[in-house]
Amino acid sequence: MIYVIFMDLLATLNHLLNFAAPAAALALLLVPGSRLIVRNSAPAFAWWAQIAIVFVVGCAVLLAGLWFWGRDGRLATYAALVLASATCQWLLRRGWKG
Repeated sequence: MIYVIFMDLLATLNHLLNFAAPAAALALLLVPGSRLIVRNSAPAFAWWAQIAIVFVVGCAVLLAGLWFWGRDGRLATYAALVLASATCQWLLRRGWKG
């Protein structure tokens, strides 16, 4: 009985981590990469705060895609993830000033 409960908890944690992995990977790559693209503007927040904000926005987009489509992993959801994360990072780097 304990084995079944333990595996259910591990399976749930595994699913949650795999669900949030695209948002985490995109946040971890987008924030340092934005320094190469938007050079002249000073960021509004520290790098770790930018990663956290982009990650939260990405998870919100993934949850919205899961709600709208009824399943995870749709290509349209991933396209919306990239668009929302890039727009968020552009706003955080004050890209309109550069």
